[in-house]
Amino acid sequence: MGPKVKTMEVFPVAGYDSMTLTLSGCHSPYFTRNIVVLTDDAGHTGIGEIHGGEYTRQQLESYIPHVVGQPITDYRRVVNQLRHLNGKKADDTGEGIQGLDISQLKYVVQSETAVECALMDLLGKFLELPVAALLGDGIQRRDVEFLGYLFYIEDTHKTDLPYLQDDDDSDDWGKLRRLPAMTPKAIVKEAKAAQNRYGFKNFKLKGGVLDPELEMQTVKALHDAFPAAHINIDPNGAWSEATAIALVNKYKAAVTYMEDPCGPENGYSGRETLSEFKQATHVPVATNMIATDWRQFQHASALKSVDIVLADPHFWGLHGSIRMAQLLNDWGMTWGSHSNNHFDITLATYAQVAAAAPGHITPVDTHYIWQDGQGLLKQSPEIRDGHIHVSDAPGLGVEIDMDKLHAANDLYKKIDPMYYDRDDARSMQYLIPGWQYDSKKPALVR
Repeated sequence: MGPKVKTMEVFPVAGYDSMTLTLSGCHSPYFTRNIVVLTDDAGHTGIGEIHGGEYTRQQLESYIPHVVGQPITDYRRVVNQLRHLNGKKADDTGEGIQGLDISQLKYVVQSETAVECALMDLLGKFLELPVAALLGDGIQRRDVEFLGYLFYIEDTHKTDLPYLQDDDDSDDWGKLRRLPAMTPKAIVKEAKAAQNRYGFKNFKLKGGVLDPELEMQTVKALHDAFPAAHINIDPNGAWSEATAIALVNKYKAAVTYMEDPCGPENGYSGRETLSEFKQATHVPVATNMIATDWRQFQHASALKSVDIVLADPHFWGLHGSIRMAQLLNDWGMTWGSHSNNHFDITLATYAQVAAAAPGHITPVDTHYIWQDGQGLLKQSPEIRDGHIHVSDAPGLGVEIDMDKLHAANDLYKKIDPMYYDRDDARSMQYLIPGWQYDSKKPALVR
């Protein structure tokens, strides 16, 4: 039967963030995550990371009696049992994040993925194989490409909030990621700094912030600065269908694909509006909003609404994400992965999952460049020449640093509990008094 799980611990943790902007508002000074640490009776440690918040922490802690004592070789039965422990909650609208309602994000996240990851980390160490070798048809690539994830950034001096400043002056990226960037020129400068540190060849801009025309001018500026790069933008469905069609047709030469350019409107779902958008522009569409479970994907694929499914393992589970990758490859479609603010455990996990995804995949999202230097591992995976190399090291190929983990847990305990669950409106109200989220209004268009 192999080793059995001896202990399971859940650590809610916090890290620092920049004043980055999205459709949902402005990132807070802190982001939170939940870390699962398992030990087995063979003396190994397995780790997993998932979204933050008390709802998810409580779910994870409720799993402990169902995980401790179980053989790691039977992890799929264990994870399946955990999945069935969670009934639908009263305030779960069933809409998922089609309208980017952050309050619904916790219902899209599969908390048991953190346990799945930690169990696979243990199993990989027992079998002396990387996690990627245990997923799907095994390792498909050794070098996984990541893209440079760019954000508009506001001026922290407009608030009295404790945003991190001057934490890294080693290069331009370390300096610029904490400074305002609200123009095409500033975003291009941001991209060049990120490329110099990490070697990115392709870029994604988080939209849904400024007037759509200004955001597409930024895309064009990025294309002009990096003519060989693939450039995409993610407005999180904020644009109307008519606006998305008009602007993408106008700037078509600058954009490689569009991520959720429009969403629900006038009684039609995002799956329907994106289907019409594709017919009108012939530009590929990526999503992490309209296909976040298998039933949603069925309808999205039937309507031919999407070409690239960003199957974040935190939404789908590790095996679910690879199952999606296999299906997309068979159907001539493309797999990728979305991300949220995260620590380096997730970075290692993304690399393993993407290494097992078959066919041509899109470069993987990561927010980690915004958190770089705050790792919880003894040695964080390194993005070099835009890639992370997946070695033969067993499991996730990384080792937790318990001192760093406890420090991040201590920070979580020290911050105001209002930061435990994500609320981008709070910081945004410093910029626009009384600001409220509206899924069809870019954050600074009021």
